[in-house]
Amino acid sequence: MEKEINKYDKNNNLVHFKNSKGYEEWKEYDENNNKIHYKNSGGDEEWFKYDEYNNLVYCKSSYGNEMWFKYDEKKKQILITQQEFKQIERIKLYLNIKNSNRFEIMDI
Repeated sequence: MEKEINKYDKNNNLVHFKNSKGYEEWKEYDENNNKIHYKNSGGDEEWFKYDEYNNLVYCKSSYGNEMWFKYDEKKKQILITQQEFKQIERIKLYLNIKNSNRFEIMDI
């Protein structure tokens, strides 16, 4: 009979799994309960980043795969290039600075 051990964080997110065969998984979550890191005993590892609306915008695997995403007006996920993602981030930064007063900008 296979035995499993599951450990959860204070938000009831599974953070550690282990079975009697020795296989394990670890997961980390951000303050919004988005999974930001995954690792298993087989050597697989993944990292995730989210935007201010908790939409997945970036993921990377230990195999070297990287993906960037944006979302349309219907919240449909669209795969984009790294260059497109960087341009979106530059626009967001510009708009944030433009909406700040001069004293806030001086603190940057």
